[in-house]
Amino acid sequence: MPEIIPNLWFDGQAEEAARFYAGLFPNSQIDHIMHAPSDNPVASPGTVLYVEFTLNGQRYGAINGGPTFTLSEAISLVVACQDQAEIDHYWDALGADGGTHSQCGWLKDRFGLSWQIQPAHMQRLVAGPSAEGSARAFQAMLGMTKLDISELEAAYAGPR
Repeated sequence: MPEIIPNLWFDGQAEEAARFYAGLFPNSQIDHIMHAPSDNPVASPGTVLYVEFTLNGQRYGAINGGPTFTLSEAISLVVACQDQAEIDHYWDALGADGGTHSQCGWLKDRFGLSWQIQPAHMQRLVAGPSAEGSARAFQAMLGMTKLDISELEAAYAGPR
């Protein structure tokens, strides 16, 4: 079966973004950087054209394709966190230096890539075996920016 590699489009920031992501997530690295050759008709010699990198074992590509296409919420990466400390860490790091926070655990990093920072058991909380619990957890999530695992779990459990 062929490997499927997500390819992200940047406007001159592909290497900077790839290095930032690879430095943030475990089991990550820059795999290859392709520079423009001297006879490239659209880029100066040595300019970074494409970066192959790995994030937590998943391969990605980053192209410096210019301003024609931009990243949007139409594609996002989900970070399934094991605890609140992980949520806090990735929320703060990815939202830093010009990132923007949104509701329900969504944010855009400074490069424009959308992320969902959520508990690893999010699906169980909002679509779990208890329809009533899921409805309460979903409503709680709608009122949050950064997700709070203990509040989501308490909403799912209901009043005591």
